Amino acid sequence: MDQGKTVRPQKKSNSFLMKGKLDLGFLSLVCILLVTGVTMLFSSSYAYALTYFGNSYHFFLRQLMFATVGFVIMVLLSKVDYHFYRKFAWPLYIVSVILLAILLILPPMVSGTDAKRWIVIGPINFQPSEIAKFAIILLFSHLISANYDKMKKFTFGVLFLGILLAIVCALVVVETHLSATLLIFSIGVVLMIVGGIKARYIGLGLASGVGLGAIAILSGVVSYGSSRIQFWLNPWADTTGKGYQTIQSLLAIGSGGVMGRGIGQSRQKYLWLPEPHNDFIFAVVCEELGLIGAMAIILLFCALVWRGFVIAMRAPDKFGSLLAVGLTFQVGIQAVLNILVVTNTVPNTGISLPFFSYGGTALLILLAEMGIILSISRGCSLEKT
Repeated sequence: MDQGKTVRPQKKSNSFLMKGKLDLGFLSLVCILLVTGVTMLFSSSYAYALTYFGNSYHFFLRQLMFATVGFVIMVLLSKVDYHFYRKFAWPLYIVSVILLAILLILPPMVSGTDAKRWIVIGPINFQPSEIAKFAIILLFSHLISANYDKMKKFTFGVLFLGILLAIVCALVVVETHLSATLLIFSIGVVLMIVGGIKARYIGLGLASGVGLGAIAILSGVVSYGSSRIQFWLNPWADTTGKGYQTIQSLLAIGSGGVMGRGIGQSRQKYLWLPEPHNDFIFAVVCEELGLIGAMAIILLFCALVWRGFVIAMRAPDKFGSLLAVGLTFQVGIQAVLNILVVTNTVPNTGISLPFFSYGGTALLILLAEMGIILSISRGCSLEKT
């Protein structure tokens, strides 16, 4: 967002709906990624689903249902004036903090793991951290745009916003959800930078975040972090345990070569790569589509991020611009971190690949966020007229 540019305020309207034309380029990219993701989810999951659930379509049908519902939600939200969400900025933040705090009290709700990341209500299970991501984006966009003249001041631009961010990050990190912590922290910092904090505070904030993270790991507060670094550096130190998933992922990527084995032809998904439809689905993508297919998907994500930032720069007001930046950055950084983990470039943090990894609630939230960006794009078209 150009801080030197005078942004004309959005004309207030009594209408709940957002007029104007949505960005067809952004919508097309979302649709391509969604269709490709659901297709690859079926290809990567049917062997696992047949073995453990007796139905090859178990994950595919569920994801297809959520994708369909999510697409409808995206279209509907694209018609809603994005300014409507400002009134929910503080309530959503408070709710997300409460849900994250509840997780500390409740025992783990998902069998086979000690991580306290999920809340299970009947057939529905979701991660409060997914809500917290959007809550931080919405609240920071609201506060920064409403107090833009205070962003140069340390007490507001760094201290106040930093405390709000630290509360959420602290609650998420003790759930043993390192990836969500890194994601939420990076989103908050980026919005603070775009919002106009002084340059000298940027280095101070990043150094503080890295320092606190290192202290937490070295002191044992986040004990799972040190072991992940150990097996990232040498996954072959425990080939049947903590290094197993990474090794199988690298074998899948190597097996794909340049051209890939073909859709449906992955070998590692046949119970060699643990839960190939989740965090490590990109390894199956590499094996079946090869280097060329993997690069094509990476380029699609790059194009989506670029188009999202274009919408942010053309947004009719600071709130819309910050909101588009935050939501777009979330998708981009999450895709980058997932690909880096799958290729063992960074330690395994357990982060999903947007549009591809299995997870109905996460997909619904993601598509709803894409709908909000499309709503902002409608405002861009109104500014041209």
